[in-house]
Amino acid sequence: MTTPAARLLALLSLLQTRRDWPGALLADRLEVSDRTVRRDVDRLREMGYTIRAAMGPDGGYRLDAGSELPPLLFDDDQAIALAVALQAAAATGAGIEEAAVRALTTVRQVMPSRLRHRLGALEFTAIAEAPGEGVVDPVAPDVLVSLSSTIRARETLRFDYAGDPPGDDGSSRPARRAEPHHLVSANRRWYLVAWDPSADDWRLFRADRISPRTPNGPRFTPREVPGGDVAAFVSARFRGSTGADRWPCTGTVVLPLPARDVLPYVGDGVVEELEGQRCRVELGAWSWVALAASLNRFDTDVEVEGPPELADAFATLAARNTATATGFAN
Repeated sequence: MTTPAARLLALLSLLQTRRDWPGALLADRLEVSDRTVRRDVDRLREMGYTIRAAMGPDGGYRLDAGSELPPLLFDDDQAIALAVALQAAAATGAGIEEAAVRALTTVRQVMPSRLRHRLGALEFTAIAEAPGEGVVDPVAPDVLVSLSSTIRARETLRFDYAGDPPGDDGSSRPARRAEPHHLVSANRRWYLVAWDPSADDWRLFRADRISPRTPNGPRFTPREVPGGDVAAFVSARFRGSTGADRWPCTGTVVLPLPARDVLPYVGDGVVEELEGQRCRVELGAWSWVALAASLNRFDTDVEVEGPPELADAFATLAARNTATATGFAN
């Protein structure tokens, strides 16, 4: 550790990750002596942290919750992560938006200038819920800050994208180029909304796959995201739509099931209760066959009210399933 203060911060960060830390393991992680660990633990106690010590070969240190909140210490990445979480809180719909803004203001005020500069460069749009994947894909804070800074500077982004095939001769591909417009957090992933000149179209790039190159490309004049609302645009793309924020294929059917049995499984669909323990369902999907397949999950007869494309999709699905069953039987 370069300074005692940095070492104290690292020690506190380690103690916060698990209940018990053997002293020898802490000394090894911090690259100091056991005596230095004991001295640093005493300093943290003087600052108000309740740290219990257990004697013996299996002993160690445990950070307990105190009755009063001691001074909080964060390393750089923790501070950025806290600020990002507070910015994203406005999209939760949990009624904590105002409190999150106040907390973010407080955090900014006590941040060192280097962190305030990084945080000031990080701007993004948080989408609470959107159709799509919900797998966690971590992105380095420096990448997020770099992408956001490039957006603010209106400079062309030069980057490598994980998964791109190598060049024809086996060499690495030239850097991709895109005009970055918005950084978006949705479904526990980060996305870059950008205009791709090579495709002459808008693209969503996963930020965890982006490796920015330096320097950036030339400045550009920003275009307007289709529809003017980046959240609606991203949500529409998740649905497979290039237009409005709705599924490109939407149909209506009648199921011989009570509405209460169907409602929990239709997501953003609409269920209307009918007489005779029946219900009408309006549902959407990215393709007609996908919509037909999703309606089959109710394991009952399906009466298609429209449009004709949905009825055709059931016929296509039936033919494919018949071919699959026949091939398996043979």
